[in-house]
Parts: sequence; structure tokens; C-alpha cells
Amino acid sequence: MQPYPYVITISSEKGGVGKTTLACNLAVYLRALRESLPVTILSFDNHFTIDRMFALEGQKLHGTVREMLEGQPAGALAHTGQYGVGYIPSSTAERLNPLLERFRDPRTLAGLLGESGLPGVVIIDTRPDLNALTRNALFAADQVLVPVKDMASMENCKNIIALAEQRGMDRNALALIPCLVDERIKYDGEFRDQKTLLRSFAAERGYRCLDTFISKSPKVESLTTNPDGKIYPILTHARGTEVYGQFREIALDLLRVLDAVPEPRASFLYLPRAEEREPPEMADSLARREGLADHCLICGALLAEHAEGRGFYYETSDRARRGFLHTSCFVDLLCAALYGMTRDSQGYGIARLVAGEQARKLVTVISPAMVNGSHRVDFSQFDAEGELLFHREVAMDRGGEDEAEKGINDRLFLILNEALPVRGAGKGPWLAVHPVDPEHPEAVLEEERYRAVHHVQSLIHGRAGQF
Repeated sequence: MQPYPYVITISSEKGGVGKTTLACNLAVYLRALRESLPVTILSFDNHFTIDRMFALEGQKLHGTVREMLEGQPAGALAHTGQYGVGYIPSSTAERLNPLLERFRDPRTLAGLLGESGLPGVVIIDTRPDLNALTRNALFAADQVLVPVKDMASMENCKNIIALAEQRGMDRNALALIPCLVDERIKYDGEFRDQKTLLRSFAAERGYRCLDTFISKSPKVESLTTNPDGKIYPILTHARGTEVYGQFREIALDLLRVLDAVPEPRASFLYLPRAEEREPPEMADSLARREGLADHCLICGALLAEHAEGRGFYYETSDRARRGFLHTSCFVDLLCAALYGMTRDSQGYGIARLVAGEQARKLVTVISPAMVNGSHRVDFSQFDAEGELLFHREVAMDRGGEDEAEKGINDRLFLILNEALPVRGAGKGPWLAVHPVDPEHPEAVLEEERYRAVHHVQSLIHGRAGQF
């Protein structure tokens, strides 16, 4: 039977929180505590810490992370390194960035790992951002660990947690770890120290924290910055420190979780044409949920915190972006863009009623373009048969001092700059906005309804020259 890896993703949108130190040393500890367990580590960051720690002198390399992302089996690219840990050599950002377009679908990396031939545990160290590779690493993970060291890194957790929830991850599969805790810092009152304070803020936000934390340690810092130019593991070079025991507890906790998992995620979601498995529609639906924007493009509010009123689903014609819009936001945008009316305008109520009724019956297509040096946006509305029923062109650079017009432009730019950056001359992708049931908006992502969305979009695509 082909092996499938159990994937641990280390992620944080904030740099300097000890993410790579956590990833590398967990790999060493897991391998040492269970010698029969294969452990492989790879990184999407470009600092080459993993290579410095695990590469053997004179070792002949036969591939890097780039080749893995291009489709070569990861099992054939993994090199046995120091401390018995397998590693896939790193690549520079310049070599990885051109591949990001391939990973717009958040399932892509999971599929590669599912077919990788890598047994045991795979640890993925990600960049301090949520680019396409980080999103793929989160989607592929059986366990996500998020190191936090201060309130800034705590605040940055919300985007990672929102993504994990969108793709249906069990909350217990994602945990925060207070890192680089300076135990000399003490507070008066209920929150006695840094770790207690961070855990309290995490609990208020509904985030799970591991029981163990990682202390700030000059000894550990010296393992990565020293005259030798090498990187040493805590297991072998920091015995007697608190951090030594803390990493051991974290690794033991992960092994307990691993033992309780009947089979890794890759084995039942991502093996193509697997027999006696869930149909591919299940993975497709999860991927669509994972790919959703975490906020309304018009008002910017996080949908996890303001989920009510999501009456419209949008998707770009190239399927690169998708998400939900609040009904009030989208109807206000239409009313302002098509009729030049805001809440202070006379007749606004009637105009908003008309715009809302039309939007709830039809598919609205927004198509930006640059014509003769002028930015414009075409608004078109189609019925379920793809027939064009309404069309209006709106100039984006009308100028003037009118605050209402400035507000219209602001709202248009908010949605277009993120979903459809205005291209040069001619037309690029367009944005289709579909009405959905605000009580059950996610139902549009289910297979039958999603096919209906793409049916009408294919009809619209065939008539794209009309708008």
C-alpha cells in the first residue's frame, strides 16, 4: 500500500516569531523520539536555514523544492540529512515566484503530497505571508502550528484561522504556541507574565493554545548565530535549558495526536480515482470553500465576524478569485455606480429598490478596461439563459469635486483592485456576481448549484463581445 504523509504546517504572517526554529527542531525531536518514524522537512521561505541545518557535507543534490512544485515526486527529491531527518533542498524566491500561478487552486500541493511517496511526517515551513504556497500548505495540513510572541502576531492569526475554518479544518487541528517568551517580564494583576497574557487573549478570540510554550533563550539564539556559521539543534546542543524540555513536550504531544489519527488527510481526500473513497466533488467543494476571500471586497469586513447578509457570490471569469458580498454593500454599489445616487440623494430609496430587485434576479457582470487612456467599467446583467438584459458603461476617472462621485469611485476601486486589477488596453477577466440565499450562502458551492453558476458564466463568456 502506498504511504501518505501526515502534514504539519508551521505558519505565521509575522516574521521573527521563531517559525523556522520551531519547524527545524520539531523535525529533529520527532525523529529522535521515534526512530522508526520518517520525518521530512521543506521550506517555501528563501533563507536556506533548513539546508544549513540538515545538509551533509559533500552530499550530491538531485532536486529542490522548485522541482517538487513543478511535479517531480517529492519522495524522489528528499535527501537524507543530519540527525536522520529527510529534507528537500530549498529554492530562492526568484525561482519559486513564477510558479505561484500554478497554485491558485488550494488543492494543488495536497495532490502533490498525496502522490509524493513520502511516508511518515512532512513538516512545511512557510513564508510570513498568505501567498498561494502558504494557502496550499494550510489546506494540505493535518496539523497547523502558529507561533505567537506578542499582540501583533496574535492579531495576524485571524487570517490563518479564517482560512482553516473555510476549508473545514477541525479547530483542534490548529494550535497557537507562545514563543520567545521572556520569563523575566512580569505584570501586576491577573496576567502575571507573557505566556498567561497571550493565552488569555487567545481564549477570548476562541483560539486554541498548546499547554506548552517556548521560552526566549540566549543559548538557543547562539545555535543559529555563531562563528562556525552552522545551525545546531536544541536536542543536541541545548541540554539543560528550559527550551530543551519544552520542545520535547510539544513533540510528544504531536506524536500522541499522530497516533490517534487513523490515516492522514492526503490518503482520503487527494488520491486521484481512489477506490471506496469520497467522490471528487467532496474535495472540490472543500477547495472552493478554501479559496473564498475572507472579507467582503466592498466594505472590507471579515466575513467570519460579519457573516450575516451575504446575499451575493462572486467569481472571476478566470476562476482566480471568489467570495461573498454583503447584500447592502453590493446594492449600494450598484445604486451609486449605475444611478449616481447615495443615501443622501433624493429618490435614493426607489433607485436602491430597483437596483436590488434586478440584482436578485440576474447575474451582474463587472468588466473593467482601459480605453484611450481612460479607465471605464462596464456593468452588464444577464438572465439564467445568458441573455443580455442590461448594459451601462461607467467612467472611473470622471474627476470633479463631488463627494458622492468620489465615493462611487472609491467603492469601485475597492472591489476591482483586489479582484480584477485594471489591465492595459483591451479587456481582461471579468467579475460575475450571482444572487444567493443569504440564509444559506455556502449552498452555491455545492456541486449541482455550482455547475449552474458555471453554466451561465459559460453562456456569458460566449457573448462577451456584447459588453
